[in-house]
Amino acid sequence: MSDRILVVDDEQDIANLLEVYLRNENYTVYKYYCAKDALQCIENGDIDLAILDVMLPDINGFSLCQLIREKYTYPIIMLTAKIEETDKITGLTLGADDYVTKPFRPLEVVARVKAQLRRYKKYSPTANAEESSSELSYSKLRLNILTHECLLDGESITLTPTEFSILHVLLANAGNVVSVEDLFHTVWKDEYYSKNSSTITVHVRHLREKLKDTSDTPQYIKTIWGIGYKI
Repeated sequence: MSDRILVVDDEQDIANLLEVYLRNENYTVYKYYCAKDALQCIENGDIDLAILDVMLPDINGFSLCQLIREKYTYPIIMLTAKIEETDKITGLTLGADDYVTKPFRPLEVVARVKAQLRRYKKYSPTANAEESSSELSYSKLRLNILTHECLLDGESITLTPTEFSILHVLLANAGNVVSVEDLFHTVWKDEYYSKNSSTITVHVRHLREKLKDTSDTPQYIKTIWGIGYKI
């Protein structure tokens, strides 16, 4: 069964172009030109990845992203016509996994879709059944690789695929510093587009909030200034 991609963009030419390129890669595409029309598709839950435009005529993409994150953990890629860093950070803070700034090359979006789906499947409950170490832990934090579960003092914590990936890398290297560059290379294996450190910073900040951690007196994720992070 092909992966199911939700595309929501009020610019019909862009939505139609993405549909063509994604279908050429054998994805099933659910395309909508406004958020309200997409709500029923979202509620059904039969989605593997969502591509959301920020500037929609009814409900903005940020609100739609937040709505999805209340129930689902599949990857979300935001499309924005703005270049302000605050827009990118807002999307990542609300649970988006990546962003693309318009105008973009359709093949770049397809590449990002593939990368996000690979990571999502890698850490899904049905993936890696033969992986030797199925659980990583530190203090009261436990990460189950097979079931995609994160427990903090026995309480379940919901993580996005990107947050899970970052925490997985840090826990796998517990006690050692992981540079920002190495995090990029490990989490985004095929680094086909440029990023900056703020992307990791926002995801780490979101992780800290979920782990009830602080940057000043961290119990889990410690910032090593100028280098990266360690647990």
